[in-house]
Amino acid sequence: MSDDFTRAESAAAFLLSQTPLRPKIGLVLGSGLGSFADDLSSATRIPYASIPSFPRSTAIGHAGQMVIGKAGETPVAAMQGRVHLYEGYSAQEAAFPTRVFARMGIRALILTNAAGGINLEYGQGALVVLTDHINLQGQNPLVGANDDRFGPRFPDMTQAYWKPYREMALEESRKLGKQVFQGVYAALRGPSYETPAEIRYLRTIGADLVGMSTVPEVLAARHMGLKVLAISCVTNMAAGILDQVINHQEVLDTGERVKGDFVALLRAVLPRIAADVESA
Repeated sequence: MSDDFTRAESAAAFLLSQTPLRPKIGLVLGSGLGSFADDLSSATRIPYASIPSFPRSTAIGHAGQMVIGKAGETPVAAMQGRVHLYEGYSAQEAAFPTRVFARMGIRALILTNAAGGINLEYGQGALVVLTDHINLQGQNPLVGANDDRFGPRFPDMTQAYWKPYREMALEESRKLGKQVFQGVYAALRGPSYETPAEIRYLRTIGADLVGMSTVPEVLAARHMGLKVLAISCVTNMAAGILDQVINHQEVLDTGERVKGDFVALLRAVLPRIAADVESA
């Protein structure tokens, strides 16, 4: 049995010692999307380097700090940036912050990411609520001896992305007058972007978007019984769809351009998820 549980308990205890807030909702803010946490009130900001056993993000566009504060009246714990397999981390290390969230008492997890659009209905800057995923990263954070204190040996993934939360997000986007799509996310290890042939393959097997994150966190969250909402920002169209090269600056620039819509959607859906968690 691993000692991840002990390490997660220690990190969670440290974070809770830094603030009087006791959030039930955790957020992971991906490339170019971390600005949501800048506007939290009553906020405590803790660099990942200060959190025991916590992996440190090296990706551009990831601030690398935990912000515990309030969005309106809803207390949340928000990660400004995550770690990825392409940085050299294992799936277990990428999922560790999710374990910490659960030990803090988090019951719902909102994940965001920057993704490449495969579905031709999407345009650059589209927001997509994930309905499912295809794990092509070649790793799973649940490999190895199972720690029953986290969850069961064989967790069910039928509702990896919690349908009621997806419906909340779509309803709130309509109220805001914004179009939000739904789609299936394919996770690859990276760090190279996909080839045009790989994108044709991904479309054939049913992927609408492609990215390099999110899936390890979802697997760990569902293992521990957390409900998940995931929203992708289509920051670029995937290889071969447009006759142009892909670069990371485009990813960051598009995230900056759509952050207003993104933040508005998060702020609208958070009170509804908070009400669901409190009633559970």
